[in-house]
Amino acid sequence: MLTQVADGVQVHQSELIQNNAVVVHGTAGVLLIDPGITGDEMACLADDLRADGRPVVAGFATHPDWDHVLWYAEFGDAPRYGTARCAAALQDLLSNADWKARVAEGLPPEIADDIPLDLFGLITGLPTGTTHLPWDGPKVTVIEHQGHAPGHAALLIEERGVLVAGDMLSDVLVPMLDLYGAAADPVEDYLAGLRLFAGVADDVTVVVPGHGAVGGADELRARIDQDQAYVQALRDGQDPSDPRVGSSAKPGWEWVGDVHAGQLQQLAERSGRDG
Repeated sequence: MLTQVADGVQVHQSELIQNNAVVVHGTAGVLLIDPGITGDEMACLADDLRADGRPVVAGFATHPDWDHVLWYAEFGDAPRYGTARCAAALQDLLSNADWKARVAEGLPPEIADDIPLDLFGLITGLPTGTTHLPWDGPKVTVIEHQGHAPGHAALLIEERGVLVAGDMLSDVLVPMLDLYGAAADPVEDYLAGLRLFAGVADDVTVVVPGHGAVGGADELRARIDQDQAYVQALRDGQDPSDPRVGSSAKPGWEWVGDVHAGQLQQLAERSGRDG
């Protein structure tokens, strides 16, 4: 179930939408980043960790989207961290009596009944400005920005050269901007996040996106450049030459073209309102 991508770092990719759950080995157990997404997948992951004698000692959610804040009872009650903004967004959602119905509306219908929501979103917010994850294992730098969602954070596992990028730097998904929230300038927010990634690129040998294929150092730089070009084209109201959109999209990911079209429309509407 787990594929090793660096010393002490393993990844499991879900069958649908290629979510990457990341396991980082520490002194007393493992850090589990963005586990998911179906109950069967999480049960299998828990079984693998138990068989390996490695309990979960900490969790981390890169951002508050539904597929990154799931949990499974057999992972145990280790602290589950996220940024303060990520935790606040989830607390706001969970304060609504109908939160499960709201979440269910966004679930893929083919697996909606297989996604456990009982432990959904129970994230402890790290103090604002936290730069390193508090856990007994390799040093993990928290790279927070607002590019994709409130409180989005990538994690740099420094001693392993691994960048866990959250919902960015994907080979199958175009950059998805925070166009439906309160972001004043979602384009600049996203570009700022990419600049942060470029700033640590020399220290990275493996990039793990939230969705899609794991890449090496050269792939990281190529994805940063590609995402910058895409976002700049969106900003300028142009259709980018991007292999993730249109006839060159990976089979099964043709729907990304609809995401792109929706973003073009949303940005045009925002520009009209601002003008």
